[in-house]
Amino acid sequence: MDTGSACRCRAKTPPTDRENAPGSWNAKYLAAMTALAVLWLLAYRLALPFARWLVFDALGMAPGTHVAAALEFFLYDTAKILLLLAALIYSIAWLRASLNVERVRDCLAGKRRGYGYVLGALFGAVTPFCSCSGIPLFLGFTTARIPVGITMAFLITSPLINELAVVLLWGLLGGKFTVIYVAAGMAAGILGGLFMDGIGAERWLQPFIRETVDNAPARLAVSESGQRQKLTLRQRHVFAHGEMVSIVRRIWKWVIIGVGIGAVLHGFVPKNWFAEHLGAGEWWSVPVAVLVGIPLYSNVTGIVPVMESLLLKGLPLGTTLAFCMSAVAASIPEVLLLRQIMTFRLQAAFIGYLWVIFTLMGWLFNSLGPHL
Repeated sequence: MDTGSACRCRAKTPPTDRENAPGSWNAKYLAAMTALAVLWLLAYRLALPFARWLVFDALGMAPGTHVAAALEFFLYDTAKILLLLAALIYSIAWLRASLNVERVRDCLAGKRRGYGYVLGALFGAVTPFCSCSGIPLFLGFTTARIPVGITMAFLITSPLINELAVVLLWGLLGGKFTVIYVAAGMAAGILGGLFMDGIGAERWLQPFIRETVDNAPARLAVSESGQRQKLTLRQRHVFAHGEMVSIVRRIWKWVIIGVGIGAVLHGFVPKNWFAEHLGAGEWWSVPVAVLVGIPLYSNVTGIVPVMESLLLKGLPLGTTLAFCMSAVAASIPEVLLLRQIMTFRLQAAFIGYLWVIFTLMGWLFNSLGPHL
C-alpha cells in the first residue's frame, strides 16, 4: 500500500470512541469549567470598576449627581446578581444531582428543625449577600428540599449580618451596639424560620418550584434496583445546566426591572430625609420607620454609616435599628424577584413578618435604650 492510501485509510478511521471516552470528556469539562470560573471571577471583580468607568469616564457624568449614582448602581448590581444567579444555581444543582435529598431533609427536619433554623441563620450571617443576591441560594436550598423555614432563616439573616459589617459596626458604634445588632438579626432569622414552617409556607411556593422539588433528580440518582447510583460528570452537568438555564430564563427580566427600581431609590431618595421626619421616640415612629425602610434597597455595609448618622441626629436606638434592618432585609427589587418564586400569600406573610418583628424589636430597644 502506498503512502497516499495509508493516509486515506487513516483519515477514514473515525476517532469517535477516543473522543467520547469518559476520561477524555471529563478532562475537557474540567478544563472548560476552570476557564469559565476564571472568567466569572474576573467579570465579578470588574463589574463595579467597569460600571464606574462607563458612567463617569465614557459617558462623562458628574460624580455625586442623582442620575449618575442610579446608573452606576443599576449596571453594577444587575451584573452582580445575574452572575451570582447563574453560578450558584448551576453549582447547587450540580451538587444535589446525586444528593440523597431525603436524608438531608430528615436531618434538618423533625426533632432537629430548631437546630436547622440556627444553622440557616448562621449560614446567612457568614454569606455577604444583599437582599437580592441571596435569592439564588434560596432557590437552590428550596429545590434541594431543605425545609422552607430553614431557607427563610437564611434569607432573612443573610442581608442583615456579615463579617465586614460587624467590623464597621464595632469601629463606628462600639461593641455593645454590635452585639445588639447581631443578636437582633439572628433572632429575626430564627423566629422567621419558625413562623414560616408554622404557617406551612411550603404550599405557597410557585408551582414551578414545587414541580422542580417533586421531580428532583431521584430518577437520575437511583437505579432500577433502588440503589443510589454514582453519576458521571456529564450527567451532573446536563442536569445542572438545564436547571440553571430554566430558572435564569424565567426570572432574568425581573432582575433587571427590580434592580432598576432599586437604582432609582438609591440615586434619588436622600437618606437624611428619614432622620428628619421619623419623629423622636413617638410610638408610631417605629412601625412607620419599618414601612419606609422596606421599599429601599441597601446592603448592610452601606447602612452602617446611616446608622451612625441617625443616632448622632438623636433618633432613638430602637427606631434606628428598625429602620436600618428593614432597609437591608427587604426591598422592592427583592419583592419583584421573590414574586417569581412565591405566591402572593407567601410574599404577604414574609413582608408582614418583617414589619411585625422589626417593629417589636424597635419598641423593645427604644424602651431599653436608656439603660444600655
